[in-house]
Parts: sequence; C-alpha cells; structure tokens
Amino acid sequence: MSILNCLYAFGEGIGFAVNLNCAGYRGHMMNKKISLFLPNLTGGGAERISVNLANELIKRGYSVDMVLLTAEGPCLALLNSEVRVINFKIKHAREGLLPLVRYFREAKPHSMIACMWPLTVLAVAASKFPGVSTRIVVAEHNTWSRSQADYSPLLRQIIRTTMYLFFPGSQGIVAVSNGAADDLANFAGIKRKSITMIYNPVSNPQTLDVHEDKDSKLTSWKTAEFRILNVGSLKTQKNQELLLRAFSILLKRTNAHLLILGDGHLRQKLEKIIAELGIKDNVSMPGFADDPRFYYQHASLFALSSDWEGLPTVLIEALEAGTPIVSTDCPSGPREILNGGQLGKLVPLGDADALASAMYESLNSKHDKAILKERAQCFSIGKATDQYIDVLFPRDSLAAST
Repeated sequence: MSILNCLYAFGEGIGFAVNLNCAGYRGHMMNKKISLFLPNLTGGGAERISVNLANELIKRGYSVDMVLLTAEGPCLALLNSEVRVINFKIKHAREGLLPLVRYFREAKPHSMIACMWPLTVLAVAASKFPGVSTRIVVAEHNTWSRSQADYSPLLRQIIRTTMYLFFPGSQGIVAVSNGAADDLANFAGIKRKSITMIYNPVSNPQTLDVHEDKDSKLTSWKTAEFRILNVGSLKTQKNQELLLRAFSILLKRTNAHLLILGDGHLRQKLEKIIAELGIKDNVSMPGFADDPRFYYQHASLFALSSDWEGLPTVLIEALEAGTPIVSTDCPSGPREILNGGQLGKLVPLGDADALASAMYESLNSKHDKAILKERAQCFSIGKATDQYIDVLFPRDSLAAST
C-alpha cells in the first residue's frame, strides 16, 4: 500500500529513536502486553467498554496500558490501579503519530486495540514505522453510514478513503454488532469476512457492589410511581429531544419521572425544551454517573431514543438489571440485543407518539426479569474478552484448540 510505504520510508529517513520520560514506558514488560488507544476517558459508551476490557485483562494476568491523547474524563477513576495510563497530553489526533511511534518503540506492546476513527488509522500508520512490531486491532463502535451524515462531503470522503487504505493493514478489524459490521464493510469498501463481530463487553454485576446514590436532587425520581431512565451523552445521535417530547405525551396518561444520566453540548437546548413542554418537575438531568447500576435496578423502564448506534451498551446494562426496555429501532444494535423485539419494544425512528405509546404499554405490562438477565449473559465481559484475545493472539488461540 503506497501510503503505508511512504510512512515507513519517512520513519527510516529520520532515524526515529527517542527515550521517553514517562515511568510507565520503562522497565521490563511482559511479552503479552496489551494497549488500548482512545482520545480520553469521558463518559461515552466506547470509553466505558474499554475500561471494562482493560480491567478484565488485568485480572487475567496481562500487562495493560491505556494510551490516551489526553488523560481526562470520569472513567479514569474506574480503571484498575494496575492499568498504566499513558498521557500524550495532546488535543488533536493529527499530533499523535510521532508520540505513538515513540510509545511503540519504547514500551513494545505485543498488541494494541485502537478505538474509533481517526485513532484507528493513526495506530495502523504508526505500526508501519521501522522498529515497531506491535499488532494493531482496530475497533469501530458506531454505524458510520449514519454517524457521518452531518459531516461535510470532503470529511466523509476522507474517512471512507483512510479506512479503505489503512484498515487492511491492521491485524484485525472489530465491529460491535453484525449490523455495524455490515455497515462498516459497505461504507469503507472492505471485505465483510475481514471484520470480526464482538459484542461490547459489560461488567459482571455479580462481582460488584451496587451503592445507592445519595443525591437529594433525585428524590422525586426515586419516589415516583413510574421511574423512566435514559443513559447517554447529550448529543444529536442520542436524540433525547425525541424522548422528552414522547415523555410529555406519556404524562398526559400517567404520572412518571424521567431521569437522563449524561452530559454534553446539547444540555442547554434540552433544558429549554423541558421548560417549553412544561415538564420541569418531572425530569432530572444531574449529569454523568460513574456507576449508574443503582438507577438501572430501580428503574421501571429504560428508554433509548437514539437515531443510530453501533451496539448500545446501555441496553445490555438494562438487561443485566432485569429492567424493561423501549428503544428506537435504529441501526445498529437494538434489534440484535432485543431479539428482534421479543425482549423489549422497538419503535420507528423519530416517532414521539409511538415511543410514548410503547412506554405506556411497557409500564403497564408484566415482565420476566429472569429472561432479560439471561439474555445479558450473551454480552458478558468474560465472553467478549475471550474473543478479543483470540483476535490479539491468533496463534495462541489456534494452539489451544488443537
């Protein structure tokens, strides 16, 4: 591939060899050291998934680095203390190529899981420099044909072209649902058979204590007859505006309280909509929650209003708690997770009336929590970690099976 060859020649020409001043880079590293590469550890789904995976790998005896453009975000506090955090202290991915090459040469990780474009492309490019032997697995957590719809034509073409050129140069391509895998193959023009589908890993609820959040602001939600929960960043993709409009319709038929856990740039817009709808007393938006499991376990219903996803981990977390679910039938993931609608109600995109009706019906129906919890086991951290290890260490996996 010409671009990769150019990068290799560039690295050879400058004779790139730098000693890093970070203590986490030094010392003897196990030969099966794994790195995860993300922009930061804000409260998004991919970040929480990566933390779960890193912690599970530590439990299994691997050495793990969490490599970040900027070491910030609430999910940092959820990392196992044995995970080394490598902070590049840069704001933009375009500044990360040479720091990543330096990291590869000094830390010498066996493998890296690079999450989300453009870091996926950056990791593949860095792996082609001389003196770098790290295996790269790229993991995409979204449905690209939908998620880039608001981008300029030029940026869409850049994303598509760089995926097409660089992804085949990795040692593995992972998508988080069958729908996301099909979409990635079509969008990037790569072979579907080259993509491995691995469902997002979620934490094991039986190994963790669930503590009540004592925030007095949420008393109205805790004591409401029907408690509706939504967890997600306040951004266009999640379409909480649709949920708020559906909830205002629902309030005409029953008394309920909606709790939205998450933060983002649409907070002010959503707060204005809440005021316009006259539902301020029935909605709480306290921000990001480090551990939302208390709310899942005490919710009457979980509602997802997204326009697109890759695989919405929040639905799996709701299943873990045995919480009934209503979701938009968005690409990709909800239909797969909910067995085509057998384990929760699916409604058309953008239809507030349908979402309100589905929430009302679900709130007034009986649900078998055991069946929901059983489905969640298909997305266990153990199973997902096994699959990632198979991709990261294919020779070991082959030897173990013979």
